[in-house]
Amino acid sequence: MKKWSLLVLTLALTVLVAACGNNTNSDATSGQGANTDKANNGGNTAAATNLLESVKASGKLRVGTEGTYAPFTYHDKDGKLTGFDVEIAEEVAKRLGVEAEFIETPWDGIFAGLDAKRFDTVFNQVTIRDDRKEKYDFSDPYIVSRAVLIVNDDNEEIKAFADLKGKKAGQSLTSNLSDIARENGAEIEATEGFNQAIDLLLSKRIDATVNDGLSFFDLKKQRPDVKLKIVDELPDAAESAALFNKGNEELIEAVNQALADIKSDGKYLEISEKYFGEDVSK
Repeated sequence: MKKWSLLVLTLALTVLVAACGNNTNSDATSGQGANTDKANNGGNTAAATNLLESVKASGKLRVGTEGTYAPFTYHDKDGKLTGFDVEIAEEVAKRLGVEAEFIETPWDGIFAGLDAKRFDTVFNQVTIRDDRKEKYDFSDPYIVSRAVLIVNDDNEEIKAFADLKGKKAGQSLTSNLSDIARENGAEIEATEGFNQAIDLLLSKRIDATVNDGLSFFDLKKQRPDVKLKIVDELPDAAESAALFNKGNEELIEAVNQALADIKSDGKYLEISEKYFGEDVSK
């Protein structure tokens, strides 16, 4: 019995020593893993680049835009994407030393696209608003325009924004222009942009649209016989700018510098006069 007890005690001590040794090794290994992770994380942090550096490394500035909103962003008769915002974005990218890559997206999905980082910025007549500034950052403004109320030539009921109450207005749902129509009591008919709103208005499936005055003037230039008219205009002009996700100060600063350079060397005025016949930055 004594021999048996001694044998059991010996085995127990052996197991205990082995377990302690394993725990020590495990702790040491864990310590090494933690140190390695910290080193790797530190390395990743050091190697991480901001968005401006990523843009320059890729050689492309990814730009979200509609492609259906003349004269700001649209396709010409040959199918080429063009427009005031498109050319401004191209010039900005050029000053950054990269190429503009346009990713066409319907207006009502353009903010979600930026959220998902499908593009680096948006050039698409995005009005600077306080509610948007809570979530996004803007560049310096690069265009100023006014909201106008558009109806058919033979419409005598709607003469002011207040007359929209109970009327059907064709609007992009998430635009500030839609907010203006809604605030004046209009029933909103969702559209995918200016062109669709105009088509619905001409076919009298809607009563009016609140839209950008510069777009309407371009429409009249392209189609002088179009049977539409402006009956009211907001007195305060709205500023539009490039839109960014927050936390990209380096890229925004570079874009602002590029915009300033474009204005100072005359390129901005050249583009502005091409599309509007005047300086639309003021």
